[in-house]
Amino acid sequence: MVEKILANLEKSTCAVDNTFLQAVSEVLTSLEPIIKSDPRYEQFAILERLVTPDRVLQFKVQWLDDNNQVHINNGYRIQFNNSLGPYKGGLRFHPSVTTGMLKFLAFEQIFKNSLTGLPIGGAKGGSDFDPKGKSDFEIMRFCRAFMRELYPFIGARVDVPAGDIGVGSREIGYLFGEYKRMTHTYDGVLSGKPYAFGGSLMRPQATGYGVVYFAKEMLKEELQESLEGKVCTVSGAGNVAIHTIEKLQQLGALAVTCSDSEGSIYDPRGIDLHVLRELKENTYRLSLREYAIRVPGSVYIPKSEYLEKTHAIWQIPCFAAFPCATQNELTLLDAKKLLENGCVAVVEGANMPTEPEAIELFIREGVLFSPGKASNAGGVAVSEFEMSQNASMEKWDFEKVDRKLDELMRQIYKRIALTAKEYGVERNFVDGANIAAFKRVAEAMILEGV
Repeated sequence: MVEKILANLEKSTCAVDNTFLQAVSEVLTSLEPIIKSDPRYEQFAILERLVTPDRVLQFKVQWLDDNNQVHINNGYRIQFNNSLGPYKGGLRFHPSVTTGMLKFLAFEQIFKNSLTGLPIGGAKGGSDFDPKGKSDFEIMRFCRAFMRELYPFIGARVDVPAGDIGVGSREIGYLFGEYKRMTHTYDGVLSGKPYAFGGSLMRPQATGYGVVYFAKEMLKEELQESLEGKVCTVSGAGNVAIHTIEKLQQLGALAVTCSDSEGSIYDPRGIDLHVLRELKENTYRLSLREYAIRVPGSVYIPKSEYLEKTHAIWQIPCFAAFPCATQNELTLLDAKKLLENGCVAVVEGANMPTEPEAIELFIREGVLFSPGKASNAGGVAVSEFEMSQNASMEKWDFEKVDRKLDELMRQIYKRIALTAKEYGVERNFVDGANIAAFKRVAEAMILEGV
């Protein structure tokens, strides 16, 4: 059955959807041993329904720049599955956004959201608009135009978008303002809002902190180890990477790397978060090359000096690695180097940042490997916390949100570890995550009928 579904998808999917095919292949391969365990899966065509989006929305976004020049961008929303609750998933504003990329992200979101145990379905959206180099007013005008096209398809109990790459609290604020103007409703239709009007404390930190909370629990339970005093490598320099580094430092680890699209930084004394934030948490997002100028003893490695099919960061010896940049950034050659240098754990902060061959090697060699759908679920979890606060008109303090996030990430680890053990693949957290998530979604799909 699995081979037939994958073959049909390959025939009907264009080349730019390769990441979607990769994600589907990973999930269905994990599920193969259990599909025949329950005849209802075939009777209700669960797999076929699961790999097909409920709807794919594409729309034109027309907006004016500061010189009153008209620009046109493509906008998208892919609502994949809402069997567990309202569609939930981020909006990404980046030139690389395509339907293929969003299908992959929305499909992954189904399983990530299922693992949280919270009542939320899977979706993703965005635009090929690039916020870089745009003024605040240009970004505001684009967001307003985008929301005018999106608003008929979303709602607090229908579809609740959040932020993603290129969409932070500023963009969410502009989007929410336009939604409120058009609908005259003040509800939780978006998460990641500014705290002043319905946002949750700790939303910016949630994904990065959650990644580290998951790693802490996994290392404690599997190896009786802690992160304190351990050298860790982190890729990326965006929101997830910055807060992963921050939480690692709070737990006493030594996070020595970060990276952007142009190159990587290695700082053997530990990344200076103050400098990193000055460079990356501003409108213009300066190159990490500047970090090496400001921080003596650090080394900048331009991308042009990377060996083919390798990333400079993964050549540095570490106890644990945290890929937090983009999909397929950690290759088989990188994996071999991490093994050679004694890495014991790889914890994904980005969505599918590790190539399939590298994952197979890690699992085969006994490296603790956590897929992003498990370890980076903290972001969507706190988004759901925001939905809960909006629905009850409450505000939770930072400590309460942090405590609930830590507990939720520990529960995700336990859920997938127990599932892996139950199905005879102990310590295979990829299979454990996929099976645990699938069973919850599939049961809901069966119960609601066709």
